[in-house]
Amino acid sequence: MRAAPTGEGPAPPGPEISAREERAHRILDAAAELVERWGYDKTTVGDVARVAGVAKGTIYLHWKSRQALFGALLRRDRVRMLEEIRRGLGETPGGATPREMFHHLGLAMFRRPLVRAAVLNDTEVLGRLLRHKPTVQTTEAMRWLADSYLRVLREHHAVREDLSPAELVNTITGTIYGFFMFGPKVPEPYRLSDERLAGLLADTLHRALDSGHALSAAEAAAVSRATLAYVDHALKVARDRLRLSFDTTDLEKDYVR
Repeated sequence: MRAAPTGEGPAPPGPEISAREERAHRILDAAAELVERWGYDKTTVGDVARVAGVAKGTIYLHWKSRQALFGALLRRDRVRMLEEIRRGLGETPGGATPREMFHHLGLAMFRRPLVRAAVLNDTEVLGRLLRHKPTVQTTEAMRWLADSYLRVLREHHAVREDLSPAELVNTITGTIYGFFMFGPKVPEPYRLSDERLAGLLADTLHRALDSGHALSAAEAAAVSRATLAYVDHALKVARDRLRLSFDTTDLEKDYVR
């Protein structure tokens, strides 16, 4: 797989899919259909095999446990979410911005119930699988957000400098969690489309974080490069973890993220 780019352009392509991986994806498609319908705790490997049209033993050729199977499903959903975000940013006129990134992030997550369930620790959907959810990757993701992306934004006066990196991270994560947690629970007369909710999420974070400084052309270009590099890094990490799900059976340390 090629190294992730740091400039403008389309998302880096994924690796070519082998026949074995094609079968694995068919199994994951069946698992996704069932877990969204019944939840993780009620979905068995036998159910997945039946819907996928394969023998139960075939699934164990790919994953040695039910947890590893559904962990791979969540990893794949994360890759697809990040690919959607990256495509959207690559098509943004005038370059990528934090506001556009949050808009595409919100839209991609609202469309993916499994990713949203993992983020919100939704036990109705993911049940006992959440017991295996590691905290180290969440810490790594926040560190990369603060030490890499937000640092560049601060250097180019694109975000408020009166807030510490920790305060910026808490503002971002708290706002995102709030939108994803309460959006689906709003009663019908006040419920909004995914597109509108994503727009409101982006607007809310823009108003909370924006420095009010008019960026020069050079600063805007640097912010765009940093935004794309941040998403490209996340996409590369997600693809590497998904590939690990297909290449090894020892996934005890990392099922959910």
